[in-house]
Parts: sequence; C-alpha cells; structure tokens
Amino acid sequence: MSTTEAPLRTEAVRRATELAPTLRNHSLWTEANRRLHEESLEALTASGLLRLRAPARYGGNEGDSRTMVDVCAAIGRGDGSAAWTLSVWYTCGWMACMFSDEAQDEVFANPDARVCGVLSPTAVGTPKDGGLVVNGSWHFVSGALHSDWQVIVALVPAPNGQDQIPMLGLVPVDELEIVDDWHVAGLKGTGSVTTVAKDVFVPEHRLLSTISVLQDQYASVANANRPVYQTPLMPVGCASFIGTAVGLAQAARDNFLERLPSRGITYTAYESQSTAPITHLQVAQASLLIDEVEFHARRVAQLCDTKESWTLEERVRTRASTGRAFQLTKSAVDLLNTASGGSSVHESVPIQRIERDVQTMNLHALMHPNTTAEVYGRVLCGLEPNTPFI
Repeated sequence: MSTTEAPLRTEAVRRATELAPTLRNHSLWTEANRRLHEESLEALTASGLLRLRAPARYGGNEGDSRTMVDVCAAIGRGDGSAAWTLSVWYTCGWMACMFSDEAQDEVFANPDARVCGVLSPTAVGTPKDGGLVVNGSWHFVSGALHSDWQVIVALVPAPNGQDQIPMLGLVPVDELEIVDDWHVAGLKGTGSVTTVAKDVFVPEHRLLSTISVLQDQYASVANANRPVYQTPLMPVGCASFIGTAVGLAQAARDNFLERLPSRGITYTAYESQSTAPITHLQVAQASLLIDEVEFHARRVAQLCDTKESWTLEERVRTRASTGRAFQLTKSAVDLLNTASGGSSVHESVPIQRIERDVQTMNLHALMHPNTTAEVYGRVLCGLEPNTPFI
C-alpha cells in the first residue's frame, strides 16, 4: 500500500461504513420499487465515493482496487443492490477512462458521473459521417435508472466489408429509451432494465474498438501513464464486483448473529439457539467460508494493483477467483439461511433478501462459477481460453 493510498482507503471505508445503516433502512423500499431510494443516492453522492475511481484531473481519487473492494464490501453490508450498482458504476466509470480525452471531458464534466453499461453487442451501428447511428437494445443494464451515461456495444462493418466487429460507445442515458422490465427474484433494487437506442448518433470521439480494449489498447492520452488505468478490463471488472460478494457474506453473518440471542429452536429443548452445537458448527463453517471469500477478493485486488504484465493464467485465474468467491458466498449464506428458522422468511428479515441477491449474483455470465472454472481449467490443461473475455 502506498503512503497516499492508506489514508484514502481508511477514509473511504469509513464513509461507506457510515452509509450502510441508511442503505439498510431503505432496503425494503428499494426492493419494492426496484431501484435505489433517492436518499440512498443522495448519500452516496454526498459521501464522495462515486469519485473513487475517477481521474484526478476531474476531482477524482484514482483509488486502487483494494480500496474499491473494501468500499463495496462495506456498502454490501448495508444493501446488496446498492453495492452491486456501485460496482457497476465503478466498472463502467473506469471503462469511460479508456475512451478519448475529449469523451472523458464530456462524461466527467460532472465529477460524480454515474456510468452504466454492458458488454453484449446486441445493437447495430451504421457508419455516418463523423460517427455511427446505433439501433438496438441492451439487457440487464444495472443502475440505468440512475445513470448519466451508458457504455454500449454495437456490431459495425469490419474493414473487409463482409464481417462485423463489436464497437464500444458512450451515450447519454437520456438519449436512450428505458424498458421497465426488471421483475426478478434477487438484486431487485439494481433496476437492471433494458435500454433501447433508436437512431442514436454516437460521434467518433465517443467510439472505441472492443477488440482493442480486450487487447489492453486504450484511447486516452491523459490516462496513459496513470497506474489505475493500466489494468486489463476483465480483472478490473472482477475487482469491482468481488467486494459485493464479501459484503453480502458479512451481512448474512451480521444478521444471523443479531437475531441469535432472542431465538430458540422450536420443538426442541433449546431455549437459546446459541447453546446448540449445530449452531456452533454452522456459524464456524460459514465464517471459514467467508474468510475464503475475503482471501480471493484480496488476491484479485492485489493483482490489479501490482501487476504490470499479465500472463494468460493470471487473467483467467482472476475470473475463476471471482466465480469461486461468488460460489463460496452462496455456500456461506445458504448455511446461515438454513439456520435462521421459519421466522426468517418475513420480508423484514434481511437474510432472505441476501439469499436471493446471492443466488442472482451467481448467475451473472461473466462471474458464473462453472463458466469461470472451466475457462481456468482449459488454460491449465494447455488449451485456448475459449473466450476473449479474459
């Protein structure tokens, strides 16, 4: 840890920890309305945490990955949807820093800019003088309801005129249509709706080749020598989201232990659940699993903060570590949820929401435990990774 990162991390985590009760108090509203509460958004903005990964020249902190992981973990102890949404803003805000400096001047004219996005090329771009005209839609756009900009991906004609290649673009969210289709089981408050482009013009300075990005070739001149912006995209995404897993695992244990003193085990002689050996085993096993989640999170963050040259194995292991952290989080939460008794099914008890959030999180395509483990195993066996997303 550098001498400049230590106080930044301490202060950022302190602010995130102070925010957690506000987020927790609004969690029922957030679930019911499928978006973050306005007071939660205001508190996040006022805390300055939205600037954590933004360039210093715009008033940002250029914080390292370890700080980001710890902040998202602290937010996750308050509300999983808020942590996931913040993770998206950190990922996509970092992606905005890969674009031309002219594009960044537009995005970070508001230093607290919220940038959402996805990597699926589910739209088409037609060349027009000075840019592209984009038509199509993108699904699972977490945070879109509260974002200023979206990173989009569209298929455009390749130089050979026969094939198509994916192109990244930056588009103001108010130029897109919102389809309110986020009716789901978990991470409800992320508002991960569908966005639609109808003849949206994206100027050339807000375009960037996806292929170049996946080869670590970015357009920004001003960020070219800034350490935080030299990491490959996929490891950055992993570091951005893995903190949410840590926070949800810790939140499950927090909730279980808070309720423990007042609970017995119905239809048994145990007047206090805390005296039952099975409870001791469940809490110990869950805590050890949470320790493992934290290990993977810190290893991912350390790699992002220290590596200058990445091997293929390190890249795929970073994705595999993130998938494993998600899987371990689910195992820990499952244990604690099973031990929480029938009264825990009430909506007012956080453990049931945490269980659903974690289940939903484990289904994410880029961090799915089975998919990420397979890619890692392929590389360990001497095969190609079978995906450009490494």
